[in-house]
Amino acid sequence: MAEYDYDILVIGSGPGGHHAAIQAAKLGKRVAIVERKTVVGGVCINLGTIPSKTLREAVLYLSGYRERSLYGESYAVKHDITIQDLLFRTQHVIQHEIDVARRQLLRNRVEIFNAGASFVDGHTLRLDFVDQRGYREVTAAVIVIATGTHATRDPHIPFDGRRIFTSDDILGLDRLPRTLTVVGGGVIGCEYASIFATLDIRVTLVERERRLLPFVDEEIVDTLSYHMRENRVTLWLGEKVSGIEPMENDHGGSVRISLESGKQIVTEKALYSIGRTGATDSLNLAAAGLSADGRGRMKVNENYQTAVPHIYAVGDVIGFPSLASTSMEQGRLAVCHAFGVPATTAREFFPYGIYTIPEISMVGKNEEELTAQDVPYQVGKASYRETARGQIIGDLSGLLKLVFHLETRQLLGVHIIGEGASELVHIGQAVLSFGGKVDYFVNTVFNYPTLAECYKNAAFDGINRLAT
Repeated sequence: MAEYDYDILVIGSGPGGHHAAIQAAKLGKRVAIVERKTVVGGVCINLGTIPSKTLREAVLYLSGYRERSLYGESYAVKHDITIQDLLFRTQHVIQHEIDVARRQLLRNRVEIFNAGASFVDGHTLRLDFVDQRGYREVTAAVIVIATGTHATRDPHIPFDGRRIFTSDDILGLDRLPRTLTVVGGGVIGCEYASIFATLDIRVTLVERERRLLPFVDEEIVDTLSYHMRENRVTLWLGEKVSGIEPMENDHGGSVRISLESGKQIVTEKALYSIGRTGATDSLNLAAAGLSADGRGRMKVNENYQTAVPHIYAVGDVIGFPSLASTSMEQGRLAVCHAFGVPATTAREFFPYGIYTIPEISMVGKNEEELTAQDVPYQVGKASYRETARGQIIGDLSGLLKLVFHLETRQLLGVHIIGEGASELVHIGQAVLSFGGKVDYFVNTVFNYPTLAECYKNAAFDGINRLAT
């Protein structure tokens, strides 16, 4: 590969690109990473995952939400919470994560270019530097596209980042509104709807489908919907938006949202969250013999190769599941394949974490999938309130659900809603990965008091169902 400037060049420094670059460096390759922003980390650290999860944690702490079942509904660590209160914690974590990511790249001798990248040909990229120092062309034997996504924007909607905004603009809020309407009931829409509702903001969530989060177990979604309604979120499901327009008034303006059904919503601010589009427009893919679909996403094979074998694509730019965790693994696997290093992973057991309030996490199959596949199954359930730990932390509504094969008792799926769900799910993930049975949880001792006891309680519940 000596005829190229680099053995591998990675476009994008988010989770997928970052881990691709680090993996290549660990293999002793000459590596460069191109980031069009002045800081590394991509959308994940700067606009998406890290900011939203930190914002959520700040809201949970300052609002006193976790303690209300113990100290009453009026309990709060701080009353009159401001956007500055929330951003203080958020900006601190963002800066720390940027520094950690940059340090890891530099420690592994990955060269960092702060530039926009575009293909000249299949092995050559033009780098236009963000500091206006001109451009240069570089070559690489292997190229990994990890450019991520940006919020999808309808050209007919007057986004201003003040009253009508996307999730990419949320850190620019000038103040917390009294009312907020979220258009789109996907992961991002549900997360922000529940976060802002916890601040006692009147939230309306509009979703064109008849249910939220169709890939999540229906019982878990029903539980989430119940809690959102209990937190004064108005759910308008099966409704399509026909127009969004700002209105001026004596209070600084508002937004009118018109629905195809004839209904109208007047709200102080509107969050438009109907999905994300792959950030591929500026790559000049055609020069490399590539193309993207209508949402800017790249098509890849099981090894994350595009139609051009030495060009790979990983992360959100290839579509579902669009999680930071899966993007990291995709980056690692792509590089290992590119350089002939054996690497495997249990893709069917990738966990999902949805940071609504309460949070959701799952791994494996859900009831709807198994029913569609004619797989005989049984379920076992356990409520947090049945554990001492649930009582201690004040989460009396959490639920853990095990799905297992009716005949072999092999574990098929784990679905959780409640405090710590995204951590708790990994116990089930490990058992799934090794083909374990629901009996594992019966025969295992868990620390007391912990939420992990829910696994044992759910296993007993499920096995008892077999005996009746």
